[in-house]
Amino acid sequence: MPDKALIVQSDRTLLLDVHCESAEKARQAIIPFAELEKSPEHIHTYRITPLSLWNAASAGFTPQDVVKILKEFSRYEIPAGITEGFSILMSRYGKIKMISDREDPENRLFLQIDDEAIRLEIGERKSLKKYITGTANGFSLALIDRGTVKRELIRIGWPVQDEAPLLKGEDLQIQMRETCLSGKPFVVRDYQITAANSVGNGYGVVVLPCGSGKTIVGMLIMSMLKTNTLILTPNVAAVHQWIEELLDKTDLTREQIAEYSGDSKSVAPVTVATYQIVSWRPYKEGEFPHFKLFRERAWGLVIYDEVHLLPAPVFRVTAELQAIRRLGLTATLIREDGEEDAVFSLVGPKRYDVPWKDLEGKGWIAEAICTEIRLELPQHLKIPYATAAPREKYRIAAENPLKENVVLQLIENHPEDQVLVIGQYISQLNSLAKILKTPVITGKTPNAERERIYNSFKRGEVRVIVVSKVANFAIDLPDASMAVQVSGSFGSRQEEAQRLGRILRPKGHNALFFSLVSGYTVEEEFAANRQKFLTEQGYKYSIQRWTDNK
Repeated sequence: MPDKALIVQSDRTLLLDVHCESAEKARQAIIPFAELEKSPEHIHTYRITPLSLWNAASAGFTPQDVVKILKEFSRYEIPAGITEGFSILMSRYGKIKMISDREDPENRLFLQIDDEAIRLEIGERKSLKKYITGTANGFSLALIDRGTVKRELIRIGWPVQDEAPLLKGEDLQIQMRETCLSGKPFVVRDYQITAANSVGNGYGVVVLPCGSGKTIVGMLIMSMLKTNTLILTPNVAAVHQWIEELLDKTDLTREQIAEYSGDSKSVAPVTVATYQIVSWRPYKEGEFPHFKLFRERAWGLVIYDEVHLLPAPVFRVTAELQAIRRLGLTATLIREDGEEDAVFSLVGPKRYDVPWKDLEGKGWIAEAICTEIRLELPQHLKIPYATAAPREKYRIAAENPLKENVVLQLIENHPEDQVLVIGQYISQLNSLAKILKTPVITGKTPNAERERIYNSFKRGEVRVIVVSKVANFAIDLPDASMAVQVSGSFGSRQEEAQRLGRILRPKGHNALFFSLVSGYTVEEEFAANRQKFLTEQGYKYSIQRWTDNK
């Protein structure tokens, strides 16, 4: 029937016809148990996975609820057999419950397992034996192993129903302002409220595009929970931006907010720290001295900004923080190391996601025009490229000197835009900065100098800045409207999305994203993989071929 928006397929994918009148209602109905995979112009693709079904079960959904929703919105008959699979998977949630250990509730937890077969399976699992101690109807474990055990159990197909109490944390009165310090009215957007409510009084991950106000979602949840909060961010610039936003949009005072980074190590009711300082240690096998930060105060909430960047050592300490409410914020849950399950297990399941194009269509983020410009390698590099090792091939292609002229031409062609020139290789970036007579920011640029350059760019004193991958994450440059990517981290989909995100703040005109690629080289293949996430979100890349004399 044409008024039904969903097509349910036997591989557990759901195709959503966005032009159908019931599309929005259907989308809201399936979000609790299906993961968004692709959202191009006409048909959005969702997939029902074990994780998505367990997430639904944890929110109180039953297999019957899932089937009822699919039947209500499905255009055609649901393929035979798949609904039985939903029941089998969802029934695994709740077979293992995690509760406080009655004998030592302050320090230990208990895995309650009524099914003897499951108890025997868990008891024989080698990866769990060092963490759990068997009893008559389950297993006892140390409080600090709460996250580690949950992660291992979900890996073997047994999601834990965690009923151990969450700590409230020390109280902190915090309210959102109605007017920013600058005097501008502050209005929270409807999707930000929905995102905050989706996490509510528990834990989980919110996925929103860059430029859509993920920080505001974090502050909303802080104002809901009213508790001491630890915020972890990718870099010092992001620390300062969080502090500025908290002061501008909440009633917190400067004395209530502290910075914990390489530059300053203070602790207050709201503390903003970097992943780098938390995961630093003096030598490879040494202790992590700054892990003490997690025990400095009675935190009631930990916010992980750009949660997909969580370093492995922070995973370890996060496993100890299962008794604290946790919020992950990100534009994409893609991790190039494949550790998405760690985010799910240790921070929480995805609670809210929205297609980038939906927010673009409503004017909340800028419409982006993506263009891939392909260039030939100059003649003198063709033989060195042909004889190079695979990794060196990529670098030769990425540092194609003909890209410099293209960058100059693009900047000249768009005199009204504020431009970010982004790349991977420092020698290439230094050369471009010299040609463009503009500042360059790399990992070695001191924090104070970085902020001076960012502020000059925000004030319009500098129209173009050259940046390395340090600008991929959590940098607020609201006036940037054009990005030229001269090189990237091989095929990183995550990085491509983050770089586009730098220019998506609405400015009343289109954002321009140019990616420069050496044609007929491995860079073409990596570029196609880099673009995969964004094309699945509905973005199109037009391809232009430029010759040396263009």
